[in-house]
Amino acid sequence: MAKRGKFKFLSIFLALILILSACSSGSGGSSSSGDSGSKGGGDEAKQEEKVDESLFPKTVVNDNEEIEGGSINVALVSNTPFEGTLDWQFYEGAPDREVLDWFSEPIFGYDENYQITNDVESAAKFELSEDHKTITITIEDGVYWHNGEPLEAEDYAYSYYIIGHPDYQGVRYGDTLISDIVGMEEYHAGKTDEISGIEVVDEKTVKITWKEANPSILSGIWAYAAPKDHYGDVPIGELINSEKIRTDVVGFGPFKVKNIVPGESVEYEAFEDYYGGKPKLDSVVLKVVSPQTIKKELKSGNIDIATFPSDQYETDYEPSNFQLLGRVENAYTYIAFKLGRWDEEKGEAVQDRDTPLQDVELRKAMAYAIDNDAIAKNFYNGLRSNASTLMIPFFEDFHNPDIEGYYYDPEKAKEILDNAGYKDVDGDGYREDKDGNKMVFNFASMDSGETSEPVAQAYIQWWDDIGIKVQLLEGRLHEFNSFYDRIEQDDPAIDIYQAAWTTGTDPDPYGLYSKYAKFNYPRYVNEENEQLLADGHSEDAFDFEYRKEVYDKWQQHMVDNVPIIPTLYRIELFAVNNRVKDYTLEVGTDWGYEDIAVTSEQPEK
Repeated sequence: MAKRGKFKFLSIFLALILILSACSSGSGGSSSSGDSGSKGGGDEAKQEEKVDESLFPKTVVNDNEEIEGGSINVALVSNTPFEGTLDWQFYEGAPDREVLDWFSEPIFGYDENYQITNDVESAAKFELSEDHKTITITIEDGVYWHNGEPLEAEDYAYSYYIIGHPDYQGVRYGDTLISDIVGMEEYHAGKTDEISGIEVVDEKTVKITWKEANPSILSGIWAYAAPKDHYGDVPIGELINSEKIRTDVVGFGPFKVKNIVPGESVEYEAFEDYYGGKPKLDSVVLKVVSPQTIKKELKSGNIDIATFPSDQYETDYEPSNFQLLGRVENAYTYIAFKLGRWDEEKGEAVQDRDTPLQDVELRKAMAYAIDNDAIAKNFYNGLRSNASTLMIPFFEDFHNPDIEGYYYDPEKAKEILDNAGYKDVDGDGYREDKDGNKMVFNFASMDSGETSEPVAQAYIQWWDDIGIKVQLLEGRLHEFNSFYDRIEQDDPAIDIYQAAWTTGTDPDPYGLYSKYAKFNYPRYVNEENEQLLADGHSEDAFDFEYRKEVYDKWQQHMVDNVPIIPTLYRIELFAVNNRVKDYTLEVGTDWGYEDIAVTSEQPEK
């Protein structure tokens, strides 16, 4: 059997992710060797505290004989309902992505390096031109949507027509592998109804041509089709609120949606006409379970598969009825400064907010004031580590471990503030701005579990310790969906916020940090940043050493200008009941969702 190259709980593209965070100011920070300031024992001690992800298996162990059929319960671990935007073109939150994963899949197969390949069974094959500017995609025979309609080239082309449409209300247009398609700019501006660089050759074949070759094409090409017949006459500007992507949804994955209780649960049933073969399970039930109760639900056997909250992990914990799988996560947490707004008419960020946070020296001081090693050590038992750059270790080829980033050094933070002219003029314990005006910043953070409040308060306290007055926005934490709504809308009440990103599997950071990317929520605008981002996916970047040099410079640029403070890298854990068979986190295996089975009718308790 050909390797399928499927993913388990892994979003291929950009997504917001809900993270549980906790911290303590009780321990010192870390450092790189040869640096001065407040240190926490050096690199050697730091490594002893960090958990080795290889200690966790990536595939569940179950040698028992599988039974025919059966059903499993999957937890969407969250203390907030899923929003219910169940379409790859429009979704933004990780909870919706988890719902999508079970019934909708990419058209391509992927290898162990997360690049599209023809060497695995998939819904489509491709051929790339010698100049890397044109890709020809052929849909395989026998691939059907859940409504019985065949998957066609027009469906894949339609996904681009949705994202590029002038009335599109999503956030994905800024990706260069979409916006740089020949004719896309004119279509997006409403000057034409056709995208000249997308040619539907026949029912099964489509060609896409870009203006320039891009080295991210194999790891970052848009991989999702849209069911054009199913969407029918719904205008693209109205799709985001249509039942077609909220309750009456179709995909071509191994399971199809049978019933949705909005925000709460989804019942899936096996899709017998799945091109990869009929699934072994009869059904899957996904339901929202709070982080506070998930461990109890796992122990009782009420849940078969779930992400396991890192703040509930203990190094000597050995569950009896479920197994813990683990991997390095393609994600990071961060603290960002709101510096501007999104100009919808121009389609770009504008860094024009009137705030002292425009001063990079103030931002640097606030970065040195926080102790992320204390968070990792005291609340996550080594499953988290201080983040140094915005190119995460998941991208081994491009992450530069020699770039120091920021570490806990409150004395250095105070020195920076003193030299920059931030003084406590009135003697109240807090520094005024350079003109002697009071500074008070609102800090927004999500309510993602019982440790959310301590982490928010710890950051506030650390900033308080260097004389910067920061208060929790409206005196409380905020629900996931409303939090991101306010971030995206550039709520003027928010000065600083804590959030997280999954990066997808393409190292190109353009889609998060270019001024043309809606996901650039800080609204950071800088010419050098734009040039480095452009260089990173230019034709010259097909040369690996050139691209690595560019991304080294970009990582240092973001450290030097600090519009965002990366806070934590992490290992993520998954809990799987002992009755589950053929479940894996490995990429490039011959197991997909259709291969998951159970070895008993009832879960082990």
